[in-house]
Amino acid sequence: MMWSGKRYHTLNYHLRAQFGEKVMKISLDGGFSCPNRDGSISREGCIFCSERGSGDFAGSRRLTITDQFDQVRDHMTEKWAKGKFIAYFQAFTNTYDTVESLKRKYDEAVAQPGVVGLAIATRPDCLNEDIVKLIADYAKECFVWVELGLQTASDVTAELINRGYQTWAYEEAIALLRQYDIDVVTHIIFGLPGETKKDMLTTVDFVRNQGSQGVKFHLLHLMKNTPMEKLYDEGKLEFMSKEDYIDVICESIGLLEPNMVVHRLTGDAPRELLIGPMWSLNKWEILNTIDSELERRNITQGSLLEETK
Repeated sequence: MMWSGKRYHTLNYHLRAQFGEKVMKISLDGGFSCPNRDGSISREGCIFCSERGSGDFAGSRRLTITDQFDQVRDHMTEKWAKGKFIAYFQAFTNTYDTVESLKRKYDEAVAQPGVVGLAIATRPDCLNEDIVKLIADYAKECFVWVELGLQTASDVTAELINRGYQTWAYEEAIALLRQYDIDVVTHIIFGLPGETKKDMLTTVDFVRNQGSQGVKFHLLHLMKNTPMEKLYDEGKLEFMSKEDYIDVICESIGLLEPNMVVHRLTGDAPRELLIGPMWSLNKWEILNTIDSELERRNITQGSLLEETK
């Protein structure tokens, strides 16, 4: 099974199948906060999260949604001359507001020229039925998915990283979203403090069994001015090697259902903020090595599922 020459079901393949052309994500900062930052749960946030709420490549919250969209779109179209767009609310928690406020911001985003979809990144504990009904209304008109920051299925690790909710909240959130036929993309981080390869693959199995339509794999990055710096300074954080990361990614791909969309195989961190691992800056080298290793090991998406049964 190949997806335009890849051994895994890429987002690019998925979107081209839907729209027949290149589709670009326009990353936006909706000006939202986070209950893990404003004191509702904590003021520390997840220990790995940057000052911009993991929206380091999104537009500036000092600008309107429209102005952000124009700025990021102009940058994207320098690389791809034409295509359609997905308005991607990326920074902080993008359902952490009133329904009325969310609607104003979502409306402005989907009204931009060329937009065919809406993507919303949030926490599982920041969804309720009214918000999900609002999102479902957009799904009647355009392509929609909601991204849930799970990171790990281990509540022990979740407490260590100050995630601020237990895993049952993710289970409830995905069940509610699927009740309204909203696609879910789940974020997983490999290399979290204390986690073994077995722990990481347990999270992959958990996400698959929960019925997520897509997945984003991230390598744990240590960035300046994050609470995780303290762990590093105390010698309690060890970076994953490139070889170990590629190994667990390849095995994870083999354990995914073939219809799941792989939105990302490794994350990005701004060079000027990154403390480590520095090998992660060579993104295209990592992706090419993953492709080569999948071929060497004869792994395609889903090919290892039978071994788990």
